[in-house]
Amino acid sequence: MTGRLDGRRILVVGAGTRRSDDPDAPIGNGRAISVLAAREGAAVACADVDLDAAAETARLVGGEGGHAAVIAGDVTDEQACARIVDEAVRALGGLDGLVCNVGIGLGRGLEGTTVEEWDNVHAVNVRGHFLVCRAALPVIDDGGAIVFISSVASLKPGTRMPAYDTTKAALAGLSRHVAFEGARRGIRANVIAPGLIDTPLGRRATEGRPSRGRTPVPLGRQATAWEVAAPVVFLLSGDASYITGQILAVDGGLSTL
Repeated sequence: MTGRLDGRRILVVGAGTRRSDDPDAPIGNGRAISVLAAREGAAVACADVDLDAAAETARLVGGEGGHAAVIAGDVTDEQACARIVDEAVRALGGLDGLVCNVGIGLGRGLEGTTVEEWDNVHAVNVRGHFLVCRAALPVIDDGGAIVFISSVASLKPGTRMPAYDTTKAALAGLSRHVAFEGARRGIRANVIAPGLIDTPLGRRATEGRPSRGRTPVPLGRQATAWEVAAPVVFLLSGDASYITGQILAVDGGLSTL
């Protein structure tokens, strides 16, 4: 039986999972995406600012029988973004897909957000995605795919962090432009907008704002990172060959409220 990503070479930027002292801590989105892509037959370059976190993801990819590469880099550094892509191409022998999964949130409300926090969030959440895509688009093989991981916060307010909400919304515009430029070569670009996901980062957010855990999700629960990874793999695969420039909310119906 063949996988949906057999023979494909995928770079996941933000492939690590935030470290946690909780032995029962769930897997993060980037790690789940990397592992599921390997399970579906892809070779995966696992890139993260945390080298150890990237290496652990690569170990799990290898456990699925997939070829894995480990790359460390900070997306706020222009040269590092170009290097991440170059190392992925050399390690995998080419590139068929890219997942941009980096993101931070700082500040609280307009008055509680400094200019420095605003700029730092934009540097990671938007500028970093732009830099990685600028480096990757010319070298991704024809017919490849790019997936941006945004947030339901791009569709409706809720985080109380204006910089985060704004940058996640900006990914829709970036994705549409990448889809436009890539179309001539059959390269697709789409956005996944997760809602409340049970990840280490999500649990930390709930600790800081307990009301988050009481959000009335229509399906009645938070999702797992695997439920984010599944549509990402779909969008990377040939099954999504006629889908580009779109936003898919993976939020249990939260954005409909």
